[in-house]
Amino acid sequence: MLTRVQNASAAVQAIGARLDALPFCRLRLALFGVLTLALFADIAEVALGNALGAVFQAPPRTMTQTELSLFLAAIFAGGAVGAPLFGLAGDRFGRRLALQLALVGIALGSFGAAASHDPVALIGFRFLSGLGIGACPPLIAAYMADVMPPHRRGTLSCLCAGFAFLGAPAIIFFLRAASPTLLGLEGWRWALGSGAILAVIAAGLLVFMPESPRWLAAAGRLAEAEQALRRFGRRGTGPAGPWIAAPSAAGSTRPANDASAPGRRGLLLLCALYALAPWATIGFPLMSGAVMVAKQFSIGDSVVAAGLIMFGPALGNLLLAPAIDRIGRRASLICSGGAMAVLGLAFAFATGFLPLVAVGIAFALASAIYASVLAIYAAEITPTTLRASSTSMAWGVGRFVSIFVPLACFALIHHLGLWSMFVLIAVALGLSAILIAVAGPHGRSRQAVA
Repeated sequence: MLTRVQNASAAVQAIGARLDALPFCRLRLALFGVLTLALFADIAEVALGNALGAVFQAPPRTMTQTELSLFLAAIFAGGAVGAPLFGLAGDRFGRRLALQLALVGIALGSFGAAASHDPVALIGFRFLSGLGIGACPPLIAAYMADVMPPHRRGTLSCLCAGFAFLGAPAIIFFLRAASPTLLGLEGWRWALGSGAILAVIAAGLLVFMPESPRWLAAAGRLAEAEQALRRFGRRGTGPAGPWIAAPSAAGSTRPANDASAPGRRGLLLLCALYALAPWATIGFPLMSGAVMVAKQFSIGDSVVAAGLIMFGPALGNLLLAPAIDRIGRRASLICSGGAMAVLGLAFAFATGFLPLVAVGIAFALASAIYASVLAIYAAEITPTTLRASSTSMAWGVGRFVSIFVPLACFALIHHLGLWSMFVLIAVALGLSAILIAVAGPHGRSRQAVA
């Protein structure tokens, strides 16, 4: 067993070193575009759920508080189940196939929800969508970590997230434009259907993309790894044959031994970080519409505010992209987490529409930076043979915790007031910063992954 693991590791390092030696090519650019579209569809679905949380509080489709809480939690319950399952598939059958199946799950759930006529069916189909929605981000992060050049991995990952986060305001403003009805159908049904179509398109385009050469090598499929590697070397980017030597141990693309968090310790760290993250990264956008309503703003103003706030994640990632590979992963996580804690408390006490939107955008900006860097960090410190399953398992823990976020937030707002929810967010962020500072490895900025 030990010899087989060592041989797999050597094959992954050899294939990975040759892949990393190739310059950025049109195939990598195309793969970047398809993965961005997949993440765009995923984020649009999550944001749509947040907006519908406000829409379904008013006639003609008013939900009870229990139904609304279950509706908001269903997508995260699906993610808690789907993320580890699709993650295991990503390590067993390949990143591409697992991601395609996750996107198909999103499409089926969204089409079903769009055709639903009662809260029970809506909740059930949102759970089905959640199976795929929970799996897409860690699978995309694993795919990106596998195939993108080390010196551009962080930049490309942030650009992917930045463009994909535009799916949130896009779907919300589309919902606004199509409401109350468009061609005889309610606007929220059009929004759900459009998200499903995007997921189908992304799944179809993945057919034309190569599987990760690193994963193929780790799976022992060396001939297929060579074939996939040659595709990255086509059309003027230089050959990718076996004569390209792996860099020496002193080379910049070799993994650093002290940058990993192997085995159970690393998985526990990631699970803890992902268990704490949803209170901020999910709790704030999920409840922003409800908070605006509680502050006596109209449903229309609340939806518009939620849409404007959703520009924050796109701005955050696009602004960070040029610098992320020059900043330590741990420092980025701690700084963005501290900024969220302060901004969240400011949002709790703001009363004017413009200050609320401004603080909300700033919070969403910091939140997006935190979430994106955490995804990159998790993929970098996990070896290829476990990258999809371990990161997806940690992500699944986060989705499981997210089930309780709307329930806890609604209860806190009802019994203690708006400020109590933001105190909880600040506490969770503080614990995350301590964990990262004390137990977190440095990450692999501008270094090859193992």
